[in-house]
Amino acid sequence: MLTTITIFTLQPGQRRWGLAQMGTSPGTLRKVAGLRFFQLLGSGAANGFGFLPNLDRYGFLGVWDTAEDATAFFTAHPLWADYQRRSREIWTAELAPLRSHGLWNGSNPFDYPTDTLGDASEAGPVAVLTRASIRLRRAARFWGYVEPTSRALAEAPGVRLAIGLGELPLVRQATFSIWESAAAMQQYAYRDARHREVIQLTRREGWYGEELFARFRVLSSRGTVDGQAPLVSDVAAQ
Repeated sequence: MLTTITIFTLQPGQRRWGLAQMGTSPGTLRKVAGLRFFQLLGSGAANGFGFLPNLDRYGFLGVWDTAEDATAFFTAHPLWADYQRRSREIWTAELAPLRSHGLWNGSNPFDYPTDTLGDASEAGPVAVLTRASIRLRRAARFWGYVEPTSRALAEAPGVRLAIGLGELPLVRQATFSIWESAAAMQQYAYRDARHREVIQLTRREGWYGEELFARFRVLSSRGTVDGQAPLVSDVAAQ
């Protein structure tokens, strides 16, 4: 099995098409061979963490039965060819889960065996995905903490990419980040005071109805975000 995440930025004039695809593409994606789990994700302003939507940038997360299924989709499927034609920039990473816990719509899509086990596999770049379904009565409280916390994440030593994504505006949100190493990620997670405060508040005040945390080894990376390759050495050739 294989997990992929793609961030794409639309060409000028494609906003209406991009927004419409959030509703129309899932029907096609459900029929894609080997795609066992997927999410189309919107983005916000301020690199995804802002309250207002960014109608030019979207994400696509997929869990595939095989790497060959993923390759077939990204190289030959008509739907993805349309996304490519209408995007001015696309970045895709292939990921192998190191550990994950929690639920996404009632299941954990990343709970599958891989050849990547233990801390020995975390010497290179790692990716982190956090996702939460925010209780409506706690949404204002959540968003009050997002801006300073996300600013700290984006500026943390060792972070190569940090972006906010979401399934539904305001109440179903995710954060995806790539780090030079697991050590850099842990330095931020355990020592940044703002991050620790938010984690404590989520537990104490019950912000989330459902949440998931997953850490991945980055198997390959190709493309750019805002004109930059998040992993300059690129785990695989671009």
